[in-house]
Parts: sequence; structure tokens; C-alpha cells
Amino acid sequence: MREFHTVDRVRAAEAPLLATLPEGTLMRRAAHGLAGVVTAELRLRTGGVAGRSVALLVGSGDNGGDALWAGAMLRRRGVAVTAVLLDPPRAHVAGLAALRAAGGRVAAEVGEPDLVLDGIVGISGRGPLRPAAAALVASVDAPIVAVDLPSGVDPDTGAVTGPAVTAAVTVAFGALKPVHALAGSSCGRIELIDIGLDLPAADLAALTPAEVGERWPLPGAVDDKYSQGVVGVVAGSSGYPGAAVLSCGGAVAATSGMVRYVGSVASEVLARWPEVVAADDLASAGRVQAWVVGPGIGTDRGAHALVRDVLATDLPVLVDADGLTVLASDPALVRGRTAPTLLTPHAGEFERLTGVDPADDRVGRTRDLAAQWGVTVLLKGRATVIAGPDGRALVNDAAGSAAATAGSGDVLSGVVGALLSTGLGATTAAAMGARAHSLAAALAAGDGTEVVAPISAGELLSQVRASIRVLRAQTVLGM
Repeated sequence: MREFHTVDRVRAAEAPLLATLPEGTLMRRAAHGLAGVVTAELRLRTGGVAGRSVALLVGSGDNGGDALWAGAMLRRRGVAVTAVLLDPPRAHVAGLAALRAAGGRVAAEVGEPDLVLDGIVGISGRGPLRPAAAALVASVDAPIVAVDLPSGVDPDTGAVTGPAVTAAVTVAFGALKPVHALAGSSCGRIELIDIGLDLPAADLAALTPAEVGERWPLPGAVDDKYSQGVVGVVAGSSGYPGAAVLSCGGAVAATSGMVRYVGSVASEVLARWPEVVAADDLASAGRVQAWVVGPGIGTDRGAHALVRDVLATDLPVLVDADGLTVLASDPALVRGRTAPTLLTPHAGEFERLTGVDPADDRVGRTRDLAAQWGVTVLLKGRATVIAGPDGRALVNDAAGSAAATAGSGDVLSGVVGALLSTGLGATTAAAMGARAHSLAAALAAGDGTEVVAPISAGELLSQVRASIRVLRAQTVLGM
């Protein structure tokens, strides 16, 4: 797993090293790694190092010192280095002396460098950039390499509440922080520099592609269609037949077991997915091992009864879309369940459930809802956050918004529901499904790394099996 450590955890891990190592050792370790990344970035972008130019945006904290020391190291490699000091009297004394001794200079303007280092605010900073810093950043045309985190982005929540840096590359020191998982669009590519920290297990983590591929359920030598997981899907209505088609399609693509459908649009579902087994009502559906309920079912009394009856079972249940609106009006339906329950809201549905916009702290808000209701919550977004009632949280950064299209969530509900039916825990199933779903969107939109065209939910669905194969391949490669 990739782990993300809060600022308090990182500071606690730094303390014994700062107390025992010669003064400035950790900063120079960080600066050496930073200079190495910048050197590689210069080669990548310009074809060389010597004779290229780098500007440093230097604040008063340790990140400013890191930037100054890195500037001194770059200067010794033949790079022209200019430092713009936002608060000259409080600039890091030793770092500034090292830069000047190496031949770097201080200037009032950024100029036209090949790269810019953002050392304005460190991990102890909070809130948006101040006006002078914001104006300076706005004047930059070159790609920015952020020192530990993009200034103006909250290190623990990833929230952006005003002017902030958008980096092409972020160089993290010692540990990844929550910002690196939650604010990918601000961080760009992330490089981690080891500076010798000894850290405990983190409260926030992400499954690697190899871990998802390794855990993906595959048929064994003695499996049959029943033993591989049977998922029931309660979705769709005359007004929203596509929700049922997409949700069932996600379940079909994610597993080679069985999908059972209950709802009023069986003809539309079977026309697209003839392998699905349809029933008129829950009583005649047959045995399932997990339920998906909610996509496109409406919010009337009939929908309420469907959600109620599904949640009255002792099976794992995923509630999505209209099912969440039903729960918002009657939370008692889900509270107190002993079987695993997974809610999959987007931000608007989350606010409907809780009365709170989760944007200011997506991990904290998701954990709160999970703990208060005794459920697992998957909060959708570019960085999808999953939290269980035990406080464990996983995150999946989709690295883009290709999946932000109507019906995409219906596909996700089917994929995750199928995984739940195989016996995977709700948190793990949600994280695995989110990873496969985001990769399917990326494959549909381009080559898996770059978006070249917008997509529909149907196009995303068509790539779910391909995404699983890619994830399985990562297991072989160990990535």
C-alpha cells in the first residue's frame, strides 16, 4: 500500500532525527533529492542542465530553506539560479548563504526561467496564498516544481480555498501526505525523497495497482457460477432504464459468476445482457450473496419499500443514487444493520445525507458519516475516499476526471456490488472497484495516461474488463 501521513505524524517522526543529527542534515538531505528531481526535469523538458535557468520562490519556512539549498546544488551543476524572497528578513539564513556562495543571485522578479521551485509555504502552512505570493505565482509561465506540497493547498485535507500553486511536479520529503492523495490536480507528478523517517502505520492509504490485480477474484479449478459470487441488482424504472442496464453491465463485467436483476425494466436489461437472470420481485429473485439497490429506482413509496426490504436482509448491501435519497429521508433504514452496508454518494448526495458539504475535509467528513451510521462510505470524486466505521480509510486518485459523466456511478455500483458478493470486505471491495472503474475511464478516454476525448458511461463500461486485465498484469510486473 501507499501510505499518507498527517503533518503531526511527520513532525513527530522528524523530532528524534532533528535532536540527534547535526544541524541542517535533514534539510540538506531533502534539498539533495529535490535538486536531483529538478535536474532530471530540466533534462526531460530542455534536453540539458548546464546553462538552463531556475527561479526559486522562497518563503520564510523550512520549504524556503529546502529550495535555497537545492538552488545552491543546482548552481554547482551549471544552472543559473535566481531566488525571489517573499519575506527577506525571515529567509533561511544558511540556505541563502549557501546559494550566494555558489553564485546564485536574489532578484525581485521571476524572469523567464526554464523551471520554478515553489518554496513559499511548508507543511505547517494553512489557507490560501497571501496576495503578494498569489501575484507572484500568477506571473509564472514556466512549469512549477513544488517543494513538499503546492503552496496554498492544505497538507492534511487537500482543500483549496483560494489562490494556490498548481505544480507540474511535487517533491515530497520523508513521507507522502494526504495532500498528495487528495489534490492530485494541484500536485502533478509526485516524487518521494527518503530522508530517513521512521513512521508508524498511516490512517490513510491507497491500494497499489498490483494489490488490486492480485486480489481480484478469478475462477478457480473447482468454481462454478454460484461459488464465484452472485450479486442482485435492484435498479432502473420506466424513466431511467439505463441505470439498470449500466449497473447490471458493471456487475457482469466485474465477475464471471452470476448477476440477478430485480426491477421493472427487465426487457431492457436482458436485451443488452442476456446472461443476467431477471425476476419480478425480491421474493422470487433466488439466492444472492450481496445486493445493489438504488440506481434509477425513483424516490416514491415503492422505491422506499425496495430499499427497506433489501436492507432488511442479512446480506452485504450497496446503496447508491436514488437509494441514498431514500436513506436521507429515513436513516433508520440503515442504522443498526449488522451486515456490511456500503453507501456510494457523490458530494451532493453526501450533503443530502448529512447536511454538510464534504469539500473542506473529504476524508474527515467521510469518516464521520461512516462512524455515525455504522456503515462504509465511498465518497466519489477525482480522489475517491472510502472509510469504514472503524476509521480505516483508503483513497483512489483517478488522475483525471474522465469518469465524470452521466451513468458512470451506475457502472461503479455494479462493479463494487459484484466484488462484495465474492466475500471481500466493503472497504476493500470499494477501493478495488474504484481503481478498476477509474482505469476503465482512462482507457476509454485515451491511452490510459492521457485523455484525448470525452467519454460516455457506455464507453467506460466497455473498458472494465480491459482495466481488470491491466491490473492483473501489474501483479506480474510487481507495480
